[in-house]
Amino acid sequence: MAKAIGLSVALLALWLALSGFFKPFLLALGLLSCALTLYLAFRMKLLDDEAVPIQLRLTLLLYWGWLGGEIFKSAVAVSKVILARNMPLHQQLIAVPAPQKTDMGHVIFANSITLTPGTVTVETRPGIFLVHALTEEASGPEGFAEMGRRVARIEAR
Repeated sequence: MAKAIGLSVALLALWLALSGFFKPFLLALGLLSCALTLYLAFRMKLLDDEAVPIQLRLTLLLYWGWLGGEIFKSAVAVSKVILARNMPLHQQLIAVPAPQKTDMGHVIFANSITLTPGTVTVETRPGIFLVHALTEEASGPEGFAEMGRRVARIEAR
């Protein structure tokens, strides 16, 4: 029931944010479309922890804010490398420990690495990711460890 309510609230909020219409007829159509989507998700048995991750809540929003800052800092660093006259590239493949316990945690961590400019998650195995880094600065283990700890905190709640 909590997942159905969570999905309903998310769908309604998304519909309102994207439509911007507040006339009664259009609000009724929005409610109807959200209700139909919820009904179909229920019939297809899609209301599980992976499809409706309500356990992530506020910690995920805080993580997205932190990740946005990291993406910006990495983008500036990669831009400096690209614009440098001699392009100081030190490409390497590194093994990054993945301390997350759930599939959702692994997905968030791997995608966060790939979203950060200068790094790409090439391969995932249980407990470890193979990551391509563009520079030595991008391959530092402390950055990956911090990101891994933050993702582990998200999935722990």
